[in-house]
Amino acid sequence: MSKLGTEMDPASPASQMGDPGQGPDGDVALVTGAAHGIGKAVAQALAQAGFLVVVSDIDAPAGEAVVRDLNAGGSRHQFAAADMRNLLDISGLVSSVFERCGRLDVLVNNAATTRAIDFLELTEADWDSTLDLNAKGYFFAMQEAARRMESGGRIVNMASIAGKGWRETSNIAYASSKGAVITMTRIAAAALGPLGIRVNAVCPGMTKTDMMLDWLARRASAAGVTPEQILEDLSGQVPLGLLNEPSDVAAAVVFLATDASRTITGQSINVDGGTLND
Repeated sequence: MSKLGTEMDPASPASQMGDPGQGPDGDVALVTGAAHGIGKAVAQALAQAGFLVVVSDIDAPAGEAVVRDLNAGGSRHQFAAADMRNLLDISGLVSSVFERCGRLDVLVNNAATTRAIDFLELTEADWDSTLDLNAKGYFFAMQEAARRMESGGRIVNMASIAGKGWRETSNIAYASSKGAVITMTRIAAAALGPLGIRVNAVCPGMTKTDMMLDWLARRASAAGVTPEQILEDLSGQVPLGLLNEPSDVAAAVVFLATDASRTITGQSINVDGGTLND
């Protein structure tokens, strides 16, 4: 994948974004990691709410497919490829949104990585790659966006109940990265509040994504049981007895991206069926 610098390469995916459409009041939302799972659901929900959505992902074919689906009714949502571990990509991505759309009203930091790793097996490389994307990437995306956003801007960071100590986390590096996201959200809200920019986090519990289903399969195999048995056991730990669909998480993001939450900032909202009381 070609890297996106501050000066856009005319051949780069982000420079090929078409003319922007218009969301509610012309609002533009950038969603990272939007080719799959929760990020895809967030992009769909924001588009349904009337935002012009810029879908970003390192997986260009999947991201472009999301945009084609969003534009099936004649809308003009956009795709821009970026590796959110790379600071030049982050800078280039945010610059490209402003160059093509003229504004950025909402940033949804969603690009993240995890996999099941035992505490005693986690390596330095595992730690570094997880924190690079899930924490460092989030901070520099917030920084780039905040430098350009006008008063009224909104940033929504995708955290996790793992960041609040949920024991069923996939690995300690992932939980640590999401704990960092929650802390960064609080500090960023205080720092950016005087500029009129709100910053909040959404903390999903167990959510039925391909990533989660893969984790279930691996866990079931190690335990010698079926994925359905593991799923039933986990559902029994949720007071509502319900696991999230990606759309449940997306609904919380839309709330935080609109004026319905205009006096809410610095919060980390659990979407977990009551798994954690925090």
